[in-house]
Amino acid sequence: MIKSPAELALMTESGRLLASVFTYLDGQELAGRTTMEVNDLVEALIVDQLGARPASKGQYGYGFVLNCSRNEVVCHGVPSTEDVLQDGDIVNFDITLEKNGYIADSSKTFCIGEVSPAAQRLVRTTYEAMWKGIHTVRPGARLGDIGFAIERHARRAGYSIVRDYCGHGIGREMHEEPQILHFGKPGTGLTLREGMVFTIEPMLNQGRRMVHTEDDGWTVVTVDGKLSAQFEHTVAVTGDGVRVLTLRPDEVPPSRA
Repeated sequence: MIKSPAELALMTESGRLLASVFTYLDGQELAGRTTMEVNDLVEALIVDQLGARPASKGQYGYGFVLNCSRNEVVCHGVPSTEDVLQDGDIVNFDITLEKNGYIADSSKTFCIGEVSPAAQRLVRTTYEAMWKGIHTVRPGARLGDIGFAIERHARRAGYSIVRDYCGHGIGREMHEEPQILHFGKPGTGLTLREGMVFTIEPMLNQGRRMVHTEDDGWTVVTVDGKLSAQFEHTVAVTGDGVRVLTLRPDEVPPSRA
């Protein structure tokens, strides 16, 4: 569970490379592309240019390098040649990368073209909620502090938190202990220690928090058909706080206020 300084250095490199994948996607015109096209672009970048491995491909029998979750899809959306990104969509790309034996995991919800104010607000609030959780991370804090900060921000904005999926420890394996819930009570749960590395990845729904898995066994959707958004970073507990290993170079985190 606790990573050594040498392991953290390797994980920092994996995180830096993964951040560059999202920077690349930020520069792409996504409207009109299929989600399979995006999948193939990301695979070529990770393998051919970054010399790394897309860690999701082959994990649990999954055949692709990313999840693409559009509009009412909460998570685990499967790339398709039939799924064309359109103006007004929101879509989450969840991508993992392994370099030198260590994995980084991150996701971002993209707004395609002109997105409705309601969708923009959901996306913005979800991003803020993730950072509310990140800002609580420090040695001596508790896992419940993370979940409480995220859920409080979501509820104040009128959104629900998906409880069926959570963040997770990460390192040589994609999913390690502990589980990071996005709801909870402050002062409860495992105490954070320097060297712990895990993901924080809240999913916020416009409507009810209930979800349903479609017949493909992967794609998770909101039961009421309303929009869902997600953001994710891989973070490390440092001696005096937190370091975001997948932080993008141009990313400016919201204030702690």
